[in-house]
Amino acid sequence: MMNPIKVKRDDVKKLTDLPNIGKAMVRDLHKIGIIKPEQLKGRSPFDMYEELCSKTGCRLDPCVIDVFLSITRFIEGDNPRPWWEYTAERKRAMNGS
Repeated sequence: MMNPIKVKRDDVKKLTDLPNIGKAMVRDLHKIGIIKPEQLKGRSPFDMYEELCSKTGCRLDPCVIDVFLSITRFIEGDNPRPWWEYTAERKRAMNGS
């Protein structure tokens, strides 16, 4: 998994170049049709999560949303950050507060 502090935006060519993404998450992204980093532009992390849960037929750990938040934000221009820094934001969004 790519450590966020090692990510260099200009070197991002494949999914494993993104922060917080390893081989298992690449397989999950492929399940929802994402094979290149640029395909994350404009995507909703929450919708991606729902689609992945639907494709896998099971409810996944909500921390997957945190990872999706980290990569969609990064691809839109934010600095790379560890996925767990998005947990509070996800919880606020899911609780409607």
